[in-house]
Amino acid sequence: MELRKRHWDRHGTGGLTFTELGFGAAPLGNLYRAISDEAAQAILNLSWNEGIRYYDTAPLYGFGLSETRLNTLLRSKSRDDFVLSTKVGRLLEVTHPEKRDGFGKWFEVPARREIYDYTYDGVMRSIEFSLERLGVDRIDILYGHDLDVFNHGSQAVLDAKLHEFLEGGHKALVELREQGTISAFGLGVNEWQPAQWIVEHGDPDIILLAGRYTLLEQEALKSFLPMCERRGVGIVIGGPYNSGILATGPRPGAFYNYDPAPQEVLNRVARIEAICSTHNVRMIDAAFQFPLCHPAVLSVIPGGQTVGEMESNLQAAKADIPSDLWRELKSQGLIAEEAPILG
Repeated sequence: MELRKRHWDRHGTGGLTFTELGFGAAPLGNLYRAISDEAAQAILNLSWNEGIRYYDTAPLYGFGLSETRLNTLLRSKSRDDFVLSTKVGRLLEVTHPEKRDGFGKWFEVPARREIYDYTYDGVMRSIEFSLERLGVDRIDILYGHDLDVFNHGSQAVLDAKLHEFLEGGHKALVELREQGTISAFGLGVNEWQPAQWIVEHGDPDIILLAGRYTLLEQEALKSFLPMCERRGVGIVIGGPYNSGILATGPRPGAFYNYDPAPQEVLNRVARIEAICSTHNVRMIDAAFQFPLCHPAVLSVIPGGQTVGEMESNLQAAKADIPSDLWRELKSQGLIAEEAPILG
């Protein structure tokens, strides 16, 4: 069974075609543990051979390592055969190995410091570095990275960064889109609220929303997703398993939003998993397919750091979910009544 595809063409210029399963390349940056170049290449080769044609990365992921590893796969492919996105908003500064950022998160990576820079010049510099690391002639989508409270620590700091982006980086991205250098731009964020602010005040095309429209969370349905649908803004869903718990189930120590899941989340996931079991559906399959029921969603990009994890994602992407499962989850109050479902 081939991976399903979705087309986006907000500007009537031909647009982009996404596979519903995309490749989230943060794990290629040695996220939480180091993997060898050979292991990374095996995962990438499997993804390509199975038909994945949307790849998302960022300078942050392994301080350039993720982009560099993608280079090995993509430079041998026809540039028109895949969609590629990376991110702007951070520049990487060489530093002493003992002073680098990311200890405990990125392993065996270059010694770099993260410099947040959402200005016009910062965005233009970031693109040039990414083009060199990726070894490509163009990037399809650029996302302003991590414009959220989770990364900046307070609403006041975030507000300043949002204005910096709108007055600087956003202008650079509009110019690049008008020149045809990129096809689209948007944000890659962990919260829907700043993404809504940018949609209201700017002209983004696609939002990469991580962890905020899943089987566990649908608050974005209240205002953000309807606004995107009205304006033709596409949505890419990252973190569809909420950092792992929707893949592993409610086992002790299961992760939710990068921390051990609280008991109330464990209990809710246990109820979801029980209903999935009665319909003979893996919960991870339902978690992957749920966001795709929304008409604004273009692709879902779970991470995969092993061949086994990639094979599980492929199985989830090809799964057929009975409509009765969605209806029962609604009837039990486990997903929002207004959530679009198939069937």
